[in-house]
Amino acid sequence: MPAQDVRREDLKRVEARVEVLAQDVDGEKLLSRYILKQACQNGDDLAVEGGLKSDLNGFRSEFHSSQSKLPVMIAEVLREVLREN
Repeated sequence: MPAQDVRREDLKRVEARVEVLAQDVDGEKLLSRYILKQACQNGDDLAVEGGLKSDLNGFRSEFHSSQSKLPVMIAEVLREVLREN
């Protein structure tokens, strides 16, 4: 549509459509935030109730412990490989 053919009615229809779309987007944002909030709260509840928190802490502790032992383990493997060669 060339610029001179655009009527006020056309602009009002486009404006109304844009407004409806903007409201839909705002509604989806609100719903997404609500769902995310609920998921976080439920996840926290499940972790505490199911003992997952303590399991996670135990896993974290084992991981940190193995990290400090890793250089020694690598050195031992390399020594064995060098002895074989």
